[in-house]
Amino acid sequence: MGTILHEIRLGLRQMRMAPAFTIVAVLTLALGIGANTAVFTLLDQALLRNLPVAHPEQLVRLRFVGSSPGHTHAFGGDGNDYFSFPLYRDLRDKNNVFDGLIASDQCQLGVQWKNHPDLAECELVSGNYFQVLGVHPALGRLIVPSDDVPNSSPVVVLSFKYWTSHLGADPGVLNQTILINGHPFTIAGVAAPDFHSVVAGQTPQIFAPINTKPYVEPRFQNLEDRKSHWLTLVARLKPGESLTQAEAGINPLWRALRAEELPAFNNSTPHFRKQFLDDTRMVLLDGRRGFSPMRDQVGTPLLIVMAMVGLVVLMACVNVSSLLLVRAAGRVKEMSVRYAMGASRWQITRQLLIEGLLLGTSGGVLGVILAPATTTTIVRTVMVDQNAPFPYSTQPDLRILLFNFAVTFLVSVLFGLAPALRFLRPDLVNSLKQQTTTAAGAPLRFRRLAVGFQIALSLLLLIGAGLFVRTLHNLRSQKIGFTTDHLLTFGIDPELAGYQPAQFVPLHQQVLQKLAGLPGVRAVGATNDPELANDTMGSNFSVAGYEAKEEEDMHMESPWVTPGYFGALQLPLLAGRTFTEEDISGKAKVAVVNAMFARRFFGNPQDAIGRFLAEGSGPTAKMDVQIIGVVGDAKHANVRDEMRGTVYRPFWQFDHQGYLQFYLRTWQPPESAEAGVRALTQQIDSKLVVDTMRTMYEQIADSLMTDRLVALLAGGFALLATILAAIGLYGVLAFSTAQRTREIGIRMALGAQRLSVVRMVLVDVFWLAGLSIAVTIPLSLLFARMIRSQLYGVSAFDPFTFLAGTLMVALVVLLAALLPARRAASVEPMRALRTE
Repeated sequence: MGTILHEIRLGLRQMRMAPAFTIVAVLTLALGIGANTAVFTLLDQALLRNLPVAHPEQLVRLRFVGSSPGHTHAFGGDGNDYFSFPLYRDLRDKNNVFDGLIASDQCQLGVQWKNHPDLAECELVSGNYFQVLGVHPALGRLIVPSDDVPNSSPVVVLSFKYWTSHLGADPGVLNQTILINGHPFTIAGVAAPDFHSVVAGQTPQIFAPINTKPYVEPRFQNLEDRKSHWLTLVARLKPGESLTQAEAGINPLWRALRAEELPAFNNSTPHFRKQFLDDTRMVLLDGRRGFSPMRDQVGTPLLIVMAMVGLVVLMACVNVSSLLLVRAAGRVKEMSVRYAMGASRWQITRQLLIEGLLLGTSGGVLGVILAPATTTTIVRTVMVDQNAPFPYSTQPDLRILLFNFAVTFLVSVLFGLAPALRFLRPDLVNSLKQQTTTAAGAPLRFRRLAVGFQIALSLLLLIGAGLFVRTLHNLRSQKIGFTTDHLLTFGIDPELAGYQPAQFVPLHQQVLQKLAGLPGVRAVGATNDPELANDTMGSNFSVAGYEAKEEEDMHMESPWVTPGYFGALQLPLLAGRTFTEEDISGKAKVAVVNAMFARRFFGNPQDAIGRFLAEGSGPTAKMDVQIIGVVGDAKHANVRDEMRGTVYRPFWQFDHQGYLQFYLRTWQPPESAEAGVRALTQQIDSKLVVDTMRTMYEQIADSLMTDRLVALLAGGFALLATILAAIGLYGVLAFSTAQRTREIGIRMALGAQRLSVVRMVLVDVFWLAGLSIAVTIPLSLLFARMIRSQLYGVSAFDPFTFLAGTLMVALVVLLAALLPARRAASVEPMRALRTE
C-alpha cells in the first residue's frame, strides 16, 4: 500500500510539473465525458427509462388496427391509440386477460386556490389508475374506484411538484376545497415525488377521475359517446402471462365489442364493414416505458445526436492517448534511468497506469460535475417558455454515473497502457545519450493515424451539423402564408373560469372589442384552432357537384374564426368577402376556403364563390354551407407540414364556443402590448387566466424545439470535435518537428530557406489532412443519407455544406500547423547540430 501511495504522489507531481499538458488533457476528457453524460441523461429519460411504478415489465399498451370512424381528440401519436370511454369500460369489465386496465387523458383546467386563479395541466384517470400502477401517495390517499362513479363527490390528487411549488408543501391542504373551473373539488392527497404520469414526457399537476369530465372539460360531453375516441389505455398482465398470450386472449373480446358497436355508425356498406370489423384486431405493445408521443418526436434526433456525442468521446480518448504518447517521447531518458537503476517493467507499467488513472479520473469527475449544468443550459436554450414544466430531470441518475465512471476507468487504463508499451523494450544506450533522430517508426505512424482519424471525425460532424443548421434556417425562413412579425398571441378559455355556455359569446365579444381599443393595436382576431401549435381541427366535407372517388381523402382543416381573424393574420383575400359581425347563429351558414381547396374542386378561386358544401359525407350530408370567399394558403399545424385544403367557418355560428386563441397585430413591438392585455383581462374578470402569451416568432420557435435542439447540439459537438482535432494535430506536429531538429538544422546549414522549411511542414500536414478528407467524404454522404428524414429544404448531398465543412477543417488544420512550422523555421543550424 505504501508503494501505491508513493506512486500516486509521483503521478500527482508529474501532473503538477506539466500543468499545460494536464489542463489540456483533463479538459479534453471532461468536455467529452460531460457532453456524453448530459445528452445520455436526456436520452435515457426520453427513450429508455421505465416508468417508476411497481413491476413495469408487466405493463402493456393497447392499440388497434382497423378503421376508426368518429371523432378523435388526441394529444399525440396515432388515432388508433385512442378509445372511447364506453369501449374502455367494456374492455375493463369483460376481459379475463389482464390484472387491471386503466385509462387516462391529458387536459388543462382553471384552478383557484385562496382566490388566486391559475392554469394547471391535468390528467383525467380511471378510478383504478394508481391501484393498477402500484403508486403510493406522498400524503393522504390517491384516487380509488369509488371516486370514479357518477354522482360521487369530486376529488383531485395533486402532483408532488405542484403541491410544493403552488401550495407550499402544506400538509393541511388535505380535505380542503379547491375550485376547478369554478366547481369545488376536495384535495384527497398528493402523488409520490418520482411519479408524473403513465404518459412519458407529460407532467400533469392535478389528477382527477374520468367521471368528473363534465366539470373539467364541459365543452366535451362525450363520456357515453362511442364515436368519440380520447382515452389511452394501459393494462397490467397477469403474472407469468406473455404479451403474445394476452394478445391472443383479448382479440375475441375486441371483435365481439366491435360487432356490438357496428350498428351505432349507421353504415352497412360491405367496404365499411370490412374495414371496421373484418380487418380489425387488438395489438398489445410493451408498456414499461408508458405511452409517449414525445418519444416518437424526439427519439430519432436524440439517437443521432447521441451517436455524434459518442464520436466526440472517442475523439477525446484518441486525442489524450496521442498527447500521452507525445509526452512519453519526452520521458525516454527518465524511464531509461529508472531501468538502469533496477526498476522492473511491472514497476514502470504500474506507475504509468496510475498516472493514466489519475488523469482519466480527474477528467471524468470534472465531466460529471459539468454535466447537469450542461443539460440545464441545453434545456434553457431550446425552451421558449422558461416557466413551462420540463418533463425530464437534468440530474444524471446512479446508473448513468456508474456507466460513465466505468467508461472513465476503462479509458484511464488504456491511457496508462499506451505509453507503457513505449517503454517495454527501452534502448538504454541511445536514450541515455539523448540522441534525437528523424521522426519515424511505429509510434509516429500511430500518432499520424490518430490525428487523421480526428480530422475525419471532425469533418463528418461538421457536415452533419451543417445539414441540421441549414434545415433549421430553412424552417425559420420559409413562407408560412401569413405575416408573422408584430403578431402577439394568447388564449382564453371561459370554461376554466366557471363561465356557462350562454356567457361565452358575450365575453369573447367584449374581449375582442376592448383589445381593439388598446394603444398600438392594428387588428384583432381569434380562432379555436391555434396556428403553428402542433394542433389540428378538421372534418370530412362534401362538395356540391363533386363526386368523391372511393378512398379519396376529403378531410379538411376546419377552424372556426372571428371576423377580424384574416385581417389580424394578414391572409390575402383572393375572391369574395370574409366574415362580418352579421354572420351569426341563425343566419345562413357560410364559409371561406383557401386557394388550395378552391383550385382542387373548382379550378380557380373566383369560380368557388357561391358554391355549396356540407360537413360530413354520405346521403345524409346537407349542402347548406355557402362559400363566400377565398383566401391565400397558409401552414397550420407546424412549419414542416405541407399546406392543405382548409374550410374556415364563422365562430359566431359555432355551437360549442369556448376556448379562443387571440391574435393581435400591433404597430410597435408586440412584447410591449403584453402588460396591457393582462391588465385588460383582469379588469374584465379577475378569474380569467391568459394562457401562453407569446409573439408569433416565439410560437414558431417553440414548434421548432426539436430542430433547434438537434442543430444546437450537433453544432456544439462539431465545434468541440474540431477543437480536439486541432489540439491533437498541434501535439503531433510539435513532437515530430522537435524530433526532426537535427534534420532541419542540416537542411538549413546546406542553404535551405526558412520558407521552404515551413512549406515542408505544411505539405506534410496537408497530405495527411487531404487523405483524411478524401476518405471521409464518402462516409459523410452515407451519414447524410441516413439522416435525410430529419432534413428540410436541403439535400442530403448538399454541395454547399460539404464544401463549407471541408474549408473549415482545412482552415483549422492550417492554424494548428502554423505554430510548429514557425518553430521549425526558427531553428538555428549550429545550435541544432551542437545539441546532437
